[in-house]
Amino acid sequence: MSKKQILEQLLQERILIIDGAMGTMIQRHKLNEADYRGERFKDWHLDVKGNNDLLSITQGDIIKGIHRQYLDAGADIIETNTFNAQRISLADYDMQELANDINAAAVKVARAATDEYMAAHPGEYKFVAGAIGPMNKTLSLSPDVNSPGFRAVSFDEVADAYYEQIKIMVESGVDILLVETIFDTLNAKAAIYAIEKYFSDTNQEKLPIMISGTITDASGRTLSGQTLEAFYVSVMHCEPLSIGLNCALGAEEMRPHIEELAQIATCSVSSYPNAGLPNAMGEYDETADETAAIVGTFAQNGWINIVGGCCGTTPDHIAAIAREMKKYSPRILPEIAARI
Repeated sequence: MSKKQILEQLLQERILIIDGAMGTMIQRHKLNEADYRGERFKDWHLDVKGNNDLLSITQGDIIKGIHRQYLDAGADIIETNTFNAQRISLADYDMQELANDINAAAVKVARAATDEYMAAHPGEYKFVAGAIGPMNKTLSLSPDVNSPGFRAVSFDEVADAYYEQIKIMVESGVDILLVETIFDTLNAKAAIYAIEKYFSDTNQEKLPIMISGTITDASGRTLSGQTLEAFYVSVMHCEPLSIGLNCALGAEEMRPHIEELAQIATCSVSSYPNAGLPNAMGEYDETADETAAIVGTFAQNGWINIVGGCCGTTPDHIAAIAREMKKYSPRILPEIAARI
């Protein structure tokens, strides 16, 4: 069987686990500017501390180690360290021409961690998801309150940047493409367009696509104003492997939205919330067992197929979630008639 077929079969058998936060784990290493630069970028003309995606090149062993911790904790799917690794976001560091290098390095270390784990655990399957973040520019909102019609970027520019990222990810060996932390559905549609175009251009079988949006507050809407159902309808045409929510909310705050999504989605549903809401210092206090207990109720209610963690979560959170999920069966995909 192909890895795509294996993944689809596993989703029918059990709830799959996706990894936790990359940034939280990087912060534990207390890296300085020199660490971020490494030898290759020691004379770079701008500060690069904070460019976590660059660490796949300059501190590959650290990133690989983080991946391995999540695999050892029970993650079935690990995300590449590529959240901002397209040329538009990388322009903040004047590194837009390094998009290919950064993505290739990120996939290489994730692939190495996964392959090593599977070699040591025959019969277990682990998957690398190419993480495609929301970008630091939005197509639906103006960055200038005095000029609501202004846009800092065009659809074609966004789609081209995503196409470049997707191309190198696929060529480097990802198993899944994960369009995540979506706060602007138009950006996500540009990413989906780029995915469809790449596989059409290359005449390859399309890799599984995971879609994960972000509900930003109690309104139940994305930052660009869509309701959850409107968001779902906007992206379902790409026939995703899964659709879900991540970031912005802790599991408790995410609960009603995951319940709603479980009622309308014809594909698998994913949930990887933050470790609660941040405290006054911007840190996350929710323990691994607390997070696991809350998402456990999602599983008990039959709402989820894929679950993990976002900001503030660690391998301890993922291990606790993995243990909790062993008690439950995956959500059964409903047969929902198309609405006219």
